[in-house]
Amino acid sequence: MTKILVTGATGNIGRMTLNHLLNRVPANDIVGLARDPAKAADLTAKGIEIRQGDYFDYEGLVRAFTGIDKVMLVSATAFTDRNTQHENVINAARQAGVRHIVYMPVIHKTGSAFSLPQVTEEDLFVEERLKTSGLIYTLVRHPPFLENVPSYVGGNALEKGVRTPAGAGRAGYACRDDLAEAHAVVLSEDGHENKTYSLYGDPSVSFPDVAQILSEISGRPVPFNAVSDQEYIANLMAAGLPEPAAGFVLLWVHGVNAGEWDGQTGDLEKLLGRKPTTPAEFLRASYAARQLETET
Repeated sequence: MTKILVTGATGNIGRMTLNHLLNRVPANDIVGLARDPAKAADLTAKGIEIRQGDYFDYEGLVRAFTGIDKVMLVSATAFTDRNTQHENVINAARQAGVRHIVYMPVIHKTGSAFSLPQVTEEDLFVEERLKTSGLIYTLVRHPPFLENVPSYVGGNALEKGVRTPAGAGRAGYACRDDLAEAHAVVLSEDGHENKTYSLYGDPSVSFPDVAQILSEISGRPVPFNAVSDQEYIANLMAAGLPEPAAGFVLLWVHGVNAGEWDGQTGDLEKLLGRKPTTPAEFLRASYAARQLETET
């Protein structure tokens, strides 16, 4: 049987991918990689082997990848020397005899001049390294996460409205769980060798669209209020976000307003075999959960 390893086992996407794999292949064919295996006790309890590994520890990666056929490379966090970490994974996998790497870059439209610092160039670097590595690869490109929409529009949008810089561009957001399930499909099936998927959600929505969805969810008008970049950053900082992080969030919002992630390939739906979670479905569940937390 094929032995599959997922890196970042204790993070959101890694843990979700491993749990979806459990629905598709035997637990003894699944391995997770974690810097601190003790934080993956829940996965170990399900029969998943957890190996210790750090993207900066090349020799440790070679040991962890021994006997592995496929590796899901979960992206390293921005602003952490991603090129060194990702290249270590690719080279260690090749040295250990891994055949196939699946990687999750952020979607970048061909010819687009838009660039996220510490994300776009580093993702393109990995894509090129994989294509010239001699390894089988699959690229499962991500749009922005639906989970980030409440942060993009302001944590108390139901009370103060959607407050973002002006723009009518749309994004095909997808939720992490749907993306993780798509990863599990690619990892557990044949036929995805040397292919690239852009996992847009459907429908794509703008920030004014989000205001309309929230109005329908809450049963009262939720306005869209255009603010300047400076006011947007100030609002995020007032909510507790450090200024550099607030500036990074603003760049994602600029990308949405520019239509950088407004696409529709149908790839996510095809891999899932069903419609992905819509923004309205996700936001309805998210704000219902927030309301319940407030009441309790």
